[in-house]
Amino acid sequence: MKLTQMPLSLANRKIAVLMGGPGSERRVSLKSGEGVVGALESLGAIVSPIVVDNAGFALPEGIELAFNVIHGTFGEDGQLQRELERRGVPYTGEGVRGSELAIDKIATKQRLIERGVPTASFEILRDGAKPTLLLPFVLKAPKEGSSVGVYIVKDAAELEKSLAEAWKFGRELLVEQFVSGRELTVGIVGDLALPVIEIVAKKDFYNFENKYTWMNPNAAGADHFCPAPISPELTALVQRTGIAAHRALDLEVYSRVDILLTDAGEPFVLEVNTIPGMTPSSLLPEAAAAVGIGYAELCRRIAELSLARAN
Repeated sequence: MKLTQMPLSLANRKIAVLMGGPGSERRVSLKSGEGVVGALESLGAIVSPIVVDNAGFALPEGIELAFNVIHGTFGEDGQLQRELERRGVPYTGEGVRGSELAIDKIATKQRLIERGVPTASFEILRDGAKPTLLLPFVLKAPKEGSSVGVYIVKDAAELEKSLAEAWKFGRELLVEQFVSGRELTVGIVGDLALPVIEIVAKKDFYNFENKYTWMNPNAAGADHFCPAPISPELTALVQRTGIAAHRALDLEVYSRVDILLTDAGEPFVLEVNTIPGMTPSSLLPEAAAAVGIGYAELCRRIAELSLARAN
């Protein structure tokens, strides 16, 4: 989806910023919402910050757009989108179907394979079943974000403990063959692939603690390299792969695609995030800034693309 030639003005538009949510990423969402509120106000919008706990949230009269920054449960999984459509309120990001598909790591994997997008081999476990893939592999809770419920199992001695933790998130697990490689991410805004970022965790992997050191001051953290120090050819390949994943899920507005790049130069898509973080340490704003798209302009573009999708 392309932007219009005449940029959309948000001046005097009544916009509700929806943040919080009942899931594990609530604090991250509140931080994202804080940033988006400031950005929209700087663009002249009349902003109403709304902390959401469930479907019973109230909106002021005359809201023209709900800017959704609820990561994970309720905000990114189609529930909020369905509620807003019931109320007749336009909202940012993807619609119900795209949100439901992208939040589900299992459904995403199946769609990527159907559409020929490279991704690691996997199996689905249900009701306490044991993995049959050879070690090493990754256990993933299928509907959590920010690497919540992700366990890398490299040794058989780690398996029982990791399984016990992973099953706490539900009765279904994704088991993905471990792929060794560089951890990359590429943001997609409309038809534009942003610069590739390489993430190097200082300890373990890019888990929840290492992502949000402002919440976890004892975490080792991670270094971000933007643009990623890879060749122009590999950069183009990773960006094409990101766009292919975005389109494979029939997404239209924006997303952030996480990709592993092997030593042989093969990209494997890990997952697609439809409400990526907008905190000070988040990757999408960092990538946009690298090509001169400031935080407020990124928010404006998301609003413009979302209203075009709704129409």
